[in-house]
Amino acid sequence: MVTRCPAWGHPEPSLNSQWLSLLLLPLLLPGPPPALGMEDASFPHLGESSQPPPRACPRRCSCPRADTVDCAGLDLRVFPDNITRAAQHLSLQNNQLQELPYNELSRLSGLRTLNLHNNLISSEGLPDEAFESLTQLQHIYVAHNKLSVAPQFLPRSLRVADLAANEVTEIFPLTFGEKPALRSVYLHNNQLSNAGLPPDAFHGSQAVVTLSLSSNRLSYVPPSLPSSLERLHLQNNLISKVPRGALSRQTHLRELYLQHNQLTDSGLHATTFSKLHGLEYLDLSHNQLAAVPAGLPHTLAVLHLGRNRIRWVEAARLRGLRGLRYLLLQHNQLGAAGLPAGALRPLRGLHTLHLYGNGLDRVPQALPRRLRALVLPHNRVTTLGARDLAATPGLAELNLAYNRLASACVHRRAFRRLRALRSLDLAGNQLTLLPSGLPASLRTLRLQRNQLRALEPEPLAGLDQLQELCLAHNRLRVGDIGPGTWHELQALQVLDLSHNELSFVPPDLPEALEELHLQGNRISHVGPEAFLSTPRLRALFLRANRLHVTSIAPEAFLGLPHLRVVDTTGNPEPVLVQLPPTAPRRPRAEGP
Repeated sequence: MVTRCPAWGHPEPSLNSQWLSLLLLPLLLPGPPPALGMEDASFPHLGESSQPPPRACPRRCSCPRADTVDCAGLDLRVFPDNITRAAQHLSLQNNQLQELPYNELSRLSGLRTLNLHNNLISSEGLPDEAFESLTQLQHIYVAHNKLSVAPQFLPRSLRVADLAANEVTEIFPLTFGEKPALRSVYLHNNQLSNAGLPPDAFHGSQAVVTLSLSSNRLSYVPPSLPSSLERLHLQNNLISKVPRGALSRQTHLRELYLQHNQLTDSGLHATTFSKLHGLEYLDLSHNQLAAVPAGLPHTLAVLHLGRNRIRWVEAARLRGLRGLRYLLLQHNQLGAAGLPAGALRPLRGLHTLHLYGNGLDRVPQALPRRLRALVLPHNRVTTLGARDLAATPGLAELNLAYNRLASACVHRRAFRRLRALRSLDLAGNQLTLLPSGLPASLRTLRLQRNQLRALEPEPLAGLDQLQELCLAHNRLRVGDIGPGTWHELQALQVLDLSHNELSFVPPDLPEALEELHLQGNRISHVGPEAFLSTPRLRALFLRANRLHVTSIAPEAFLGLPHLRVVDTTGNPEPVLVQLPPTAPRRPRAEGP
């Protein structure tokens, strides 16, 4: 995979954990049941004249089993006739149906799955009487239609109900109430306000574990939610308050999503979360909180507080969260005194700390010893002392990109104890020299967009595990690269020297190199010996230099049997590259 340096203003770092999918991915709509396989075909022996009569199946539909009718994606405008009474699974998604005829649907009393996803069905076209005879229905999918109100009555047998992405403004007591088997309800992307949710909306339905009410118009957390809930999605609403006791019965709740609302400190009570004894994931990002909430459950593993207005972290609010593994505080208003020394020390199990985009002027002091990832880009850090990172010897990822670090303010022993460090990002600072004392464990080193004017062998000595080195957007010239600089980088596979001031390909590059970025320099000539030291090279980027038709020696690529990509676009003249005979001819690169 081609590895590229982050662009100026690179995206906010993401989590690398089992919770990554919970933080970064949108809520997935539940799909139809898995496609059922065709039954094994049986062929009569020679001489047999009798064959089983064909099963009745609506025109253009498929009926792979006696209990399955699949009419999906046929642009149907009318409910199909001739559906067998034996049908248990009926798929009508991705059509243009506007209504369901009562007489046709009511005779299908054996239905267990009804999929109407992505049609044009309005509430007037979905009569309540149609469900009276569907006493065995377990799964109903009516997402992406035009319902304005929910059906007043759904069968008692229901297990999964998906009414997402409609225009629903009102739910009735027996829509989801009195459903002892109901497990999952999806109502996201509708127009529900609190007035449209009756207080007994889930009365008698105490098996619901997943409820999605995200992207509606709720102004406060609804009361009387099922006590059985494990996942509650309330993000993208207008919630400014969690009423006292609103979540006191949800003792089984494991995941609570409240991001993208209007919560302030006054909208949360000290006991709002205290009864959630099983809560592991809490997302309060994109609100208006000025402080870390009080009464957080000791069971939390992920606490997302990014993009609020937090100016100061009170140590007492985090005390007891020994199991917390991910704390996200990016894009708040934490200044120089925002994280008092030792405020995070009680978080003994903390794995990742995100502080992207605050106003911190130094690395927080007394960090948890087991911390593995510290993400601090886009702050105001000016100094890195000898002991600033001494408390975190297990750190594997350190991101200090886009701060204000100058070479004179980075102590030569700043990284001395980080013997497990694999990734170090110092991009976008004010460094003029490579830092000293870099850990031998490094695999990735990013130094793009600094003010480097020289490379010497000493800072790179011992980095025999380094695989990626990014030096793009500096002020390097070939004469500024000392002899032997690349000698110990025996594992280096990706080297980015783009957008510097190189006039030719640097000599004696590492033998293991597979990807070399030289675009945006001043290279006007590539000699026959330019790549003799890099026989494993696969990709070479020479675009936007000063190359002409005769600038590249014909023999330059003869010793590169693995070369697959050569990019010479954006030079003064079109440059035709002849790849070695053993390499495919398709990647030949020409100028504009």
